[in-house]
Amino acid sequence: MSKKIKTGILGATGLVGQYLISLLEEHPWFEVTELAASEKSVGKTFGETCIWRISRPMPESVKRMTMKSASPADNFSADVVFSSMPSDVAGKIEIQFALTGYPVISNSSSHRMDDDVPLIIPEVNPDHSALIPIQKRNRKWNGFIITNPNCTTIGLTLALTPLKKQFGVELVQVTSYQALSGAGSAGVVSLDIIDNVIPFIKNEELKVESEPLKLLGMVQNDKIELAPFRVSAHCSRVNVSHGHLLAVSVKLKRKPSVDEFISAFSSFISPIQSLNLPSAPLKPIIIKGETDRPQPKFDRNTDNGMAISIGRIRPCPVFDYKFFTVSHNMIRGAAGASILNAELLKAQGYL
Repeated sequence: MSKKIKTGILGATGLVGQYLISLLEEHPWFEVTELAASEKSVGKTFGETCIWRISRPMPESVKRMTMKSASPADNFSADVVFSSMPSDVAGKIEIQFALTGYPVISNSSSHRMDDDVPLIIPEVNPDHSALIPIQKRNRKWNGFIITNPNCTTIGLTLALTPLKKQFGVELVQVTSYQALSGAGSAGVVSLDIIDNVIPFIKNEELKVESEPLKLLGMVQNDKIELAPFRVSAHCSRVNVSHGHLLAVSVKLKRKPSVDEFISAFSSFISPIQSLNLPSAPLKPIIIKGETDRPQPKFDRNTDNGMAISIGRIRPCPVFDYKFFTVSHNMIRGAAGASILNAELLKAQGYL
């Protein structure tokens, strides 16, 4: 590609924004040209206003970039916008950008469950981008909004996808052990999490119970017909920096043998594999055969943090089977998910 797509980031100083900047550095298709955050940052350079919190160094290309306000009226020169703003402010701002003509790739929860807004994991439901022209027609927008799911939902739904395809899914029970970085750069108060597990994350269980049904549903009558299974979630915060560990039990419409169950994961081929998207993992699901894996510390960075790891697969005395899965919540679950969605849209002709 001779000319890169000019890219703006809303919420650039936050943790997801920083991961977006880092992952987009030297990206073959996208180039960061605009950064925006809260009003207190406007007019300052990114280097002055951002407390950089990730291990890779701050790219030189953004250090002297002047911060804009999160408004399309602020001379915002970009062809596509990534939104990593908090959900309590993202909703209206994303609409302003879409109304003005920008494609908005959102990590926020504000519009995920809107009937005409695609909620996409490219390896799961790339066809849901068909909602984009419906959304533009319904809302009379020149641009559009698409979203990626909650960080916990992504790991769970990737694991459920081959099971639904081969055996059908009826019931899902999931317990999450979620990393501290999922709470943002401010995180969790240290005295609350040291020597402790916090069995509550605001709104998390609702997201995990509802988003997979939209992701694994079908486009019908200009909206998504939700998948007909149920999810029950327990969500907790644990003292781990990155990587969400999920304990999953599933009841299937057709109970397979153990070998068939494992093969469903190991043989899963992504429907986007032929598109050669730069951020797509070669295999989105990796099976771990060790008795004590997957673990966040050792498995969160699999395939640059974009693949999930599944292990401890065994029969369940209540459901049919149970297993553990690990995914990198800041890469596969957030920034990397948004970038992969943008790559999908480029390949499909929406950018």
